[in-house]
Amino acid sequence: MPEIRTGTVAVWRQLSPVLASFRLAPEKRHRFPSYEAGQYMALRREDCRLTRRVAGPDGQTRFLPDLDESGRQKRGPVTHSYSIASAPFQTERDTYVEFLVVLEMASTLGRFTESLFDMAPREGGEMRYVERILGDFTLARRAGDADHILMVATGTGLAPLLSMVRQIDHDASTGRPTPPRVTLFFANRTRPELAFHEELAAIASAGRFDFVYVPTVSRPGDEQGREAIGRGRANNVLRLTLGMPMAEDEALEEAHKAGRDTALLEEALTRAIAPQLPAHVDLTELRNRLDPASTVVLTCGNPGAMRDVRRAAEGVGIRVEQEEW
Repeated sequence: MPEIRTGTVAVWRQLSPVLASFRLAPEKRHRFPSYEAGQYMALRREDCRLTRRVAGPDGQTRFLPDLDESGRQKRGPVTHSYSIASAPFQTERDTYVEFLVVLEMASTLGRFTESLFDMAPREGGEMRYVERILGDFTLARRAGDADHILMVATGTGLAPLLSMVRQIDHDASTGRPTPPRVTLFFANRTRPELAFHEELAAIASAGRFDFVYVPTVSRPGDEQGREAIGRGRANNVLRLTLGMPMAEDEALEEAHKAGRDTALLEEALTRAIAPQLPAHVDLTELRNRLDPASTVVLTCGNPGAMRDVRRAAEGVGIRVEQEEW
């Protein structure tokens, strides 16, 4: 069995009230196991609000507070796996692993993330981890010999793909072989939540390998202006590139044809942000990169968006590989 060790949060970067990245240093006199870009590690917090899984009358799984005999929510250890955002070369050189985490806020706060965001102090705080790194969402296992790797990420789903891009850029700078072409579509709600945007833009500008970075936000504000940031959800940006209608338009049209009630779909369409590429990305050139015969999509993020990414990509014959949680 792998050991559970105690590391230290070396750097904490708050991106929004619910989104953060942090670097974890290993337990003293230890190093993290070697790994491939795209893999994950299990983290552990000892004082979490516990929940219990229940099945509702509709068959959907829900998590409710797990209460003791006096009606107070029980507390205890929770272990949760997270994709590693740092690249293997960074961990080997600087000994940390990096993570991108969001405070889960559904019917109850996320058990692990509530404890994580409540940690005080954050920098210098202890974090337990399982001394094992796993996962098959790697370039070697999922991309094979594809001529073009199209990465599509939403939210914290950026983490494994960021690890890959960082490692590819490092390999290119040291003369190692790299994939022929890589494109990254990354969408989050707002500009501050486009984690690592400046770093990714700098990698694209450096041109050490053939890399196109397409950042977009789904809740644009006036501050967007003429920034090199587009608009729309990642799945709709992919649809734009493939010459398809937005998912909301398609769903409404299908409902009309089937004679179903369309009120909710019409409301969803009014809220949808029409996809728009960043000013520096040419639509024709982007489309020319997406040859279905030579492209593989690697996708990670919001399950609903990823289902539509699969539907759109497979609809034109592009193979899709998705990180499953």
